[in-house]
Amino acid sequence: MTKTDPLLGSHLSIAGGIPLALERAQKAGCRVLQIFVKNNNRWVGKVISEEEVLTFRRKWEQSKIQDVVAHDCYLLNLASPREDLWERSMDALIDEMERRDRLGLSYLVTHPGSHMGMGEEQGVSRIAQAIDRIHQKEDWKVRIALETTAGQGTSVGYRFEHLRDIIGAIHEPDRLAVCMDTCHIFAAGYDIREEEEYQKTMDRFDQTVGLEKLRVFHLNDSKREWGSRVDRHEHIGRGEIGTSGFAWILNDERLTEVPKILETPKGKTHREDKRNLKVLRALIQEV
Repeated sequence: MTKTDPLLGSHLSIAGGIPLALERAQKAGCRVLQIFVKNNNRWVGKVISEEEVLTFRRKWEQSKIQDVVAHDCYLLNLASPREDLWERSMDALIDEMERRDRLGLSYLVTHPGSHMGMGEEQGVSRIAQAIDRIHQKEDWKVRIALETTAGQGTSVGYRFEHLRDIIGAIHEPDRLAVCMDTCHIFAAGYDIREEEEYQKTMDRFDQTVGLEKLRVFHLNDSKREWGSRVDRHEHIGRGEIGTSGFAWILNDERLTEVPKILETPKGKTHREDKRNLKVLRALIQEV
């Protein structure tokens, strides 16, 4: 009897150059990696040189990292009713797509956006229109993965139905995927702590969106209680979800090939990531 080695990893810094993130990932014991490819709090990032692209691709090929995904800039809002912010968000996301395509990454994780008081239905429509316009720009290999949200403020994406409606409204739905964040869905009111509740949540996602759309996981415990609609990440097993919720995910054969990435609190070293990955790997049953 052996234990499977799941596609576990973390979001790591690109300080000093994007290729260094691969080295950090291997030191932390990751099999998958998530990165930003520019400063996540700025609209414009420095140009990625061809040398940096080639170095990244070569080091990735030589590493044990199975997959690399990226997260977009936090400033973007594809649901915005403000034309200037909406247009700027689309332009920035197009730039992000181009950067990720050059690097050969698989998915670009993005928060759907905030309707800013316009209403959820209108926000969903606005997001779908924006994605259609982005897709018209070019047929990139990298795909957008819409991330589930906690439901803070006027954010869209805290109900599976929001994601279903966005995907259903765009002209090329095959080009969209979903990233499920455990802290976010828990805060939004989807329980995963007990096996029965976990199965209900996953069945609901499958019936609403479709499990085939679930291409990335963010594994984060929650500082706040179930249904709080407050996004506060915690180390695995130290929050309100507890280890059991992660055990159901890690031992779900339907999710074996889905990259599972930590966005738990970071320190100055890889100690926290190593500890969280160790906790997760201990939850995997022998097969």
